[in-house]
Amino acid sequence: MWSCSRGFHFKWSEQIPTAKKGELEGNFLFFDRLLSFFSSSLLSGIPFSSTMAAAGRLVGLFLSLFATVVAVSARNGGVTNNNRGVTYDSRSLIVNGKRELLFSGSIHYPRSTPDMWPGIVANAKKGGINLIQTYVFWNGHEPVQGKYNFEGRYDLVKFIRLIQKEKLYVTLRIGPFIQAEWNHGGFPYWLREVKNITFRTNNPPFKYHMEKFVRKIVDMMKEEKLFASQGGPIILAQIENEYNMVQAAFREDGKKYVQWAADFALSLGIGVPWMMCKQQDAPGPIINACNGRNCGDTWKGPNHPTKPHIWAENWTAQYRVFGDPPSQRSAEDLAFSVASFFSKNGSLVNYYMYHGGTNFGRTGSAFVATRYYDEAPLDEYGLQKQPKWGHLKDLHRALKLSKKPLLWGSYSFSKLGKDVEARVYDLPSKKVCAAFLTNMKADRDYTVNFRGVNYFLPRHSISILPDCKTVVFNTQRINAQHNSRTFIRFVERKKKKRWEMYQDHIPRYHDKGIVHSPEPLELMNMTKDTTDYLWYTTRFKLQQEDLPWRKDICPVLQVASLGHGVHAFANGQYLGNAHGSKIEKSFVLQKVMNLKTGTNHITILAMTVGFPDSGPYLERRVAGIRSVAIQGLNTGTLDLTANGWGHKVGFKGEKLRIYSNEGVSRVQWTKAESNVPITWYKRYFDAPHGNDPVIIDMSTMAKGLVWVNGEGIGRYWVSNLSPLGTPTQTVYHIPRSFLNQTKNLLVVLEESGGNPEGIQIFTVRRDDICSYVSEYHPGVIKSWSRKKGQLRSVAEDVKPESHLKCPDNKVIQAITFASFGNPSGVCGNFTIGSCHAPQTQHVVEKVCLGKASCVLPVKGEVYGADANCPETTATLAVQNNPLYLQSFTEADDALKLHHIVHCSLDVIEERVNNPKKSGPTLNETFLGLLYPTENYKVYGYLTNSKVKFILVTTDLDVRDADVRNVALLLKLVSPLLRMDFSSLGEMPALIAFLCSQFFRWFHSAYVDAVSNPFHLPGKKITSKTFASRISTLVKSFGSTAPA
Repeated sequence: MWSCSRGFHFKWSEQIPTAKKGELEGNFLFFDRLLSFFSSSLLSGIPFSSTMAAAGRLVGLFLSLFATVVAVSARNGGVTNNNRGVTYDSRSLIVNGKRELLFSGSIHYPRSTPDMWPGIVANAKKGGINLIQTYVFWNGHEPVQGKYNFEGRYDLVKFIRLIQKEKLYVTLRIGPFIQAEWNHGGFPYWLREVKNITFRTNNPPFKYHMEKFVRKIVDMMKEEKLFASQGGPIILAQIENEYNMVQAAFREDGKKYVQWAADFALSLGIGVPWMMCKQQDAPGPIINACNGRNCGDTWKGPNHPTKPHIWAENWTAQYRVFGDPPSQRSAEDLAFSVASFFSKNGSLVNYYMYHGGTNFGRTGSAFVATRYYDEAPLDEYGLQKQPKWGHLKDLHRALKLSKKPLLWGSYSFSKLGKDVEARVYDLPSKKVCAAFLTNMKADRDYTVNFRGVNYFLPRHSISILPDCKTVVFNTQRINAQHNSRTFIRFVERKKKKRWEMYQDHIPRYHDKGIVHSPEPLELMNMTKDTTDYLWYTTRFKLQQEDLPWRKDICPVLQVASLGHGVHAFANGQYLGNAHGSKIEKSFVLQKVMNLKTGTNHITILAMTVGFPDSGPYLERRVAGIRSVAIQGLNTGTLDLTANGWGHKVGFKGEKLRIYSNEGVSRVQWTKAESNVPITWYKRYFDAPHGNDPVIIDMSTMAKGLVWVNGEGIGRYWVSNLSPLGTPTQTVYHIPRSFLNQTKNLLVVLEESGGNPEGIQIFTVRRDDICSYVSEYHPGVIKSWSRKKGQLRSVAEDVKPESHLKCPDNKVIQAITFASFGNPSGVCGNFTIGSCHAPQTQHVVEKVCLGKASCVLPVKGEVYGADANCPETTATLAVQNNPLYLQSFTEADDALKLHHIVHCSLDVIEERVNNPKKSGPTLNETFLGLLYPTENYKVYGYLTNSKVKFILVTTDLDVRDADVRNVALLLKLVSPLLRMDFSSLGEMPALIAFLCSQFFRWFHSAYVDAVSNPFHLPGKKITSKTFASRISTLVKSFGSTAPA
């Protein structure tokens, strides 16, 4: 071990880094560049004598290592498998003696639940991830000074152990400032109240508490032997976070703080490197890393030639704040950025986020939505988001096939044209070579010549050639299947569970427990982050002559707020609300009100929507009311700012914890009413069957918080609309671990008023799949492997293929679209082109129906395609969405009905495959009642050609007086109809008869539609005649017609 006076510290393990023949030059380069560190240290102000003494020790160490490396190489071919620890050079991290290409994914343990962790980590591993990155959340682990929490979602050791079990590595971003769109950037509230503290600068109180927490985490990791130097999975750690963004605000103290943080981190002796992201001047051996969307193009690179290229955050989408429109990042663009980075000496990329998860409770920072990075490769619920997950998996495999030349080869660059280039890594001694051919033009394809061979490069794409000859991957050509997410409404059979309400107290100035002051007090200092809410209340007297005399003039309450939102009341009457935004937190509320002679009361509920998480001087941020005035009085504007104010922190319901099973009985609940401000609602519900993720739809509410069995599932804010006129988020995740099988307590705190009867429970699936592959795509990436260092195909003829696979061992039940030629559109909405091959549907169904997965060749001759069709793109598109889907109901209900239809497909399959479990059916095609929901009944019908018809309906409008007559008629005609209604009872028999007749007529209309010579097989039924017949049929069933 050696070190210099300013924390210049490396730790060498007893074992020497692997010195394979091909690696020897890299080790020499590493040692040589360590020497260069000493020359640069002189420029950093290290005393010359100290530097020369250390240099002398280094020369001796170098000679010793040189002799050992040569000896090891001579004896064992350079292989040592017992090395522990992590070092690095300009090419990569060297983990336990081995160079690594690292594909990392950010997964934050508090943003999911421990029962979700195994599935999320396993899915990441399946996607080619070999490194998991996480922050450490100080305010989650030490919410109260000196009292630590490492349980449940905050069980950091358990999370890391799980990653280790999957044989993956870990990057631990200790911070302790993390930002991360996490409340207060990870800082606990109590830190704000430390005397004379200033966050993130050369401030003794802050450095003391930062050092104490970081040591706590490091000691815990050492005790559990979790660092790689101890045989654990942690190969990289981070101190501070994106400090360059705020450093200038602190001037010289900022520079001193960075150096102190680096020295402190290095002094901890963890045996793995430290990094600082977005810190271009990271001191000494601390690795500076990039954050952003395109670090391969925009980053200057490491600040020293001995440091590797590390991309700490490649943003897979964009986090969203309440009021944001939808945002996404395509799989193609994400893959392009990664391929570009690795083509330019990159060796570690981290996807931020790989799984975003949920900001449970009040953990999100200012205005940040509860759902976090739902567009990541694994969505909020941990489900694979295709094609992003699969396309990146293919990319990782392509880069791994190029590993040897990338890590040991020599680099060269050449222009192949104005917008095209080749980056090559060549290792002649091993006869391996890898090339990246890049088309940087966003709107033009190119054909380029590289080493005597022509290659087609689609617009804005990179082709990877692991042998400098064979294209195994192109960032623009997606072989992975696509999927879409469906929400299936869950409705309990029991109807006894009803909503109840409790209206919280709206305080007044003289109430017991009110804190008084001359002017409004600052909000954050009052709430201390124990609640979002602070009440402000005042009172004043008016004479008759103070009130407006004219009818067209009314008093107006004006409230200037520093953020984030307010609700206003005058004499107990709700006036309305106003709020700021992530960009501009301050705002002004102006509301008309009625005042009276005598004493009037103004009460304002102010709130934060999370504490801020970024920028300098976080400890000085403020929120709450700044000034209050009343306009429109005869006597002029009345300024109430210095009128004397009372304050009350939070709600009574919060203090009594009425959202928990222990506290729910502490208040008197009454029958629920809609649109009542500052109201708690509760009801019980049973958990949906199965293992699918569970969500709650809050579309009919406005703003507030939700709890299930005492667990906060997050803030909802449906009334905050984006510029598109839609809410940022309407559905919210309820982890399965929060649920009991029955009698789950659901509590909602609604601020301004909503309709709880509209709240619904859904389950989530991603089982609608499709594929879009052309003859010009590369073969599937798993067709290639490395054998004895050379690229080999595992099949004789590697050609493009279309792969379809159902999740969770389900089978492909229907192919609703299949076309080879020039189909257009996107998954779920494909249309047939002018070069459609008519045999496509038949071929695809023959290969895929009834199977969990299938592989389809992408060859025109297989489907009878016309190779001479001038507009063909030689593309195969396949999907499994319905041929016809129509709702005859209000628009708000249409999506719910569609979800029920999708859910019913599985029920039909079970009925057909398990006839003994089906119960009484009317005949071989009418499947009867599939299942009832609270508001609907679902019926099924299966034709001889296996076409499924589903009818979702309210209870058909049949008067009780008619039942006996119709049932008697059915008994008389049943022999003629060859149906037995005797076991169904009177009302069910009538309903069954009506539905069976509906299906017969529906089937007849379907046969006519698909028999039309202009109908193309596999294409959605768009015939106006068919739609008219169905509409007429539905109307014939009366006012509560099927949908």
